[in-house]
Formats: sequence, C-alpha cells, structure tokens
Amino acid sequence: MKTSSLGAIYRVSFALAMLWLTQPCFAQQNAAPAAPHAPASSEPPAVAAQAAAPVAAVQPAPPASADATPTDSSRSLKSTTAALRELSPWSMFLAADILVKAVMIGLAFASLVTWTIFIAKMIDLWLIQHKLRAALRKISESRSLSEAQFALGADDGVLSSLLAAARREARLSAGISSDGGTKERAVSSFAEIARAEARRIRLGMGLLATIGATSPFVGLFGTVWGIMNSFIGISKSQTTNLAVVAPGIAEALLATAFGLVAAIPAVIIYNHFIRVTKGYLELVGRSSGAAERLLSRDLDRTSAGSPIGSHSRAAE
Repeated sequence: MKTSSLGAIYRVSFALAMLWLTQPCFAQQNAAPAAPHAPASSEPPAVAAQAAAPVAAVQPAPPASADATPTDSSRSLKSTTAALRELSPWSMFLAADILVKAVMIGLAFASLVTWTIFIAKMIDLWLIQHKLRAALRKISESRSLSEAQFALGADDGVLSSLLAAARREARLSAGISSDGGTKERAVSSFAEIARAEARRIRLGMGLLATIGATSPFVGLFGTVWGIMNSFIGISKSQTTNLAVVAPGIAEALLATAFGLVAAIPAVIIYNHFIRVTKGYLELVGRSSGAAERLLSRDLDRTSAGSPIGSHSRAAE
C-alpha cells in the first residue's frame, strides 16, 4: 500500500517537472513565429552584407504624405497648364497692352463700318436698279418727252431727272434753228446727271477701299508692339518658359487676326460693289440714250411742222 502511494507521488512529481521544463518553449512560440532555417553560409560577413544591399534597394519607398510640398517641376507644369487654358480671345484681349487694345478696338469698329455699308448699299442698289428698270419699261412705247413724263408720273428717279433736263433744254432753245446745238447741250446735261448719280452711288466705297488696304498694316503694327512687349517680359523674368512667352505672343498675333478680319470682307465687298455699280451705271447710260432719242424726235417733229412735237408741247 505504501509502495503504491509512493509510486503515484513520484509520477505526479515527474509530470509537474516536465510541465515546468516545457513552459518556456510554449512562451517563445506564442511570442513570435520562428524564422525559417537558413543554411549556413561559408561566405564572410562583408560579402553577405553586399549581397543583401540590392534587396534593400529595390524595396518600394513609402508613399508621400498628402501634405508634402510639390516640387519645382510640378509647379512649373501646373502654371504652364493654367496659362494655356487662359489663352482665349477674350482673356488675351483683356491682358493685352493698352496700345494693342486700342488697335483691336479700332479694327473691330472698322469691321462694323464695313458690314453696315454692305447692308445699306445692297438695299439701296437693289431698290434703284429695280426702279430704273421699271421706269425704262414704262417709257419704252412713248413717242415724246411729254408722253414719257406722263407715263412716269411722280417718279423722282434718275430717268425723270434726264427727261426734265431734256424738256428744259428744249424750252430754253426755243426759237433757235440749230437742232444739233440743242442736242449737244442736252447731252452735256445728261452727262452731268450721270456723273452726279455715279458719285452718289459710289458713296462709301472709298471707305471700304481704305479699310481693306490699311487694316492689315494696322494689325501688323499691333503685332509688332505686342511682340516687343513680350520680349521685354522675357528679359525681365529671365526665363523662356512657355507660360511666360506664349501669352504675349498670342496677344500680338490676335491683333493681326483682327486686321485680317476687317480687311478681307472689306476687299471682297468693295469688288462686289464695283461690279454692281458698273451694271447700274449702264442702266443710267441706257436712260440717257432714251431721253436723247425722245428729245431728237421732238426736235424733228418741230422742224417738220408737226403739231405733236412743237417746242411749246415739249416745254409743258
């Protein structure tokens, strides 16, 4: 009995001793995982350190903080992008020099004058051409100046002025036997009326010619002035960065663009009006010829003693 009790005591003591010995190993396993077993190297410590250096070099750098200050290259890129985004015509006009602004405003006003003249003269030329053609159709069957004047009625166009000049010359030349002199004087009056009508119809075309001829040079003056200011700004900033150079050059070129916008339509409209005016003056010449023929008929009837074509009838 005693022997069995002592054996049990020995077994419990042995188990407690084994548990106490194995407790540090369990604590180390719970604290950190064991490093993988590396094979023993026969290389010296210096060579091993050199071999481990590239591994540390290829490790990625930690991400930059959100509060970090941008570098100079990023600042330059952002400023360049902002400057390029601001190169709109309106922003370039606002940022231009005062002299360049004055040039562009003057060219814009010249363009407005060009289109105003174009609209006004197109309406005027269409109306007077239509009116003169209708008047020529009305007197195509008239036999005398009086009939032609009656056919026109209260029309105050150039044909009425020609007929009135013919009747006035016939009245003033009453009692003169030379019909040739009367015709020459009437033709001289017709030429004066035609020249006055040509001057009236060409009113404003000289301004179109001036705008078309001088606008490119005015725009070029603004361009030269703007580029000069750009070079001055480059010398002051001591840099050739695009953000510094581009705005000034763009503002200078905008003045040239304004000059071309004013000049090209002015030249085209001027050439168009030259053709239209030439056609209208041909109608005036036809009207002058019609009035001269009617006067000649009246004079011939007077010479033949016809009652229809007497000077008193022509003077009515």
